[in-house]
Amino acid sequence: MKITIIGAGNVGATCASILSQKNILKKIVLVDIQKNIVKGKCLDIEQSLSIFESNTQIIYTSDEYKKTKNSKIIIITSGSVRKPGMSREELVNVNAGIVKSVISNIIPYSPNAIIIMVSNPLDIMTYVAYKASNLHHAKVIGMAGILDSARYNTLILQKLKNFSIKDIKSIILGNHGDSMIPLIKYTTVAGIPVTNFISKDVIEEIIKKTKSGGEKIVNLLNTSAWYAPSAAISNMVEIIIKNTKTVVSCCSFLQGQYGLYNIFMGVPVVLGSSGVEKIIELKLNNNELNQLHKASDNIQQIIKKIKL
Repeated sequence: MKITIIGAGNVGATCASILSQKNILKKIVLVDIQKNIVKGKCLDIEQSLSIFESNTQIIYTSDEYKKTKNSKIIIITSGSVRKPGMSREELVNVNAGIVKSVISNIIPYSPNAIIIMVSNPLDIMTYVAYKASNLHHAKVIGMAGILDSARYNTLILQKLKNFSIKDIKSIILGNHGDSMIPLIKYTTVAGIPVTNFISKDVIEEIIKKTKSGGEKIVNLLNTSAWYAPSAAISNMVEIIIKNTKTVVSCCSFLQGQYGLYNIFMGVPVVLGSSGVEKIIELKLNNNELNQLHKASDNIQQIIKKIKL
């Protein structure tokens, strides 16, 4: 099986490295306009694969999109990254143009591909990719919920003792940003409600830190995070190609679920070989539902300003 990753920056290259080590793909095509950079990174990844006993083939290109032909999955990481003090929304106009250009170049060669969007602002760029590609909405997915849950779960683990990270499960709704909604009632430790171990006040503080987790890394590194996002993308790819029908939070197209229409937002879904195979509609209280609709309104206002 072949997949394509657009963008050989920190996220794209790290994602290519992680996936190639797993030895679950026949080919990975890495695309970037900086020819020397993408060639150098592919050579470096390629030379690591004997250590992992992986037979995955790494292919690079800067402009020959025909090399991406018949990709099962297309991961789009390209775009400008956030700088300190910059919001995800400020990236809208620049990255929308980049995403539309990428889609126009790659979809003709892989018209049945599944798109995983990573470029920020994530929820909005996923909608841009959907409109530009004309793919079925189930095949256009934004990576966010797995990453946000990972940050949330890590912070919870730091407050617990004598537990394993594999026992901590959570669900996060909403957008990838300040309006994300970690659901306390669906946060568990070995199936036990997290409130049995941590007070609600402490959990609320953890939620605040989760929302600003990406911003904190931007301020420290002067660029966006890449290790955790790459791990989250790789997790999605593995679920899709192995068709494990795993329930994860992803940015998905809503058509009435939670009372929302024609918008991509983070919700729990069943992910499989066809993309989003089912959206799970949870019972929310009025406060949670109001937060979700407020986040939706903010996204819709920004989308209206984009020329699609």
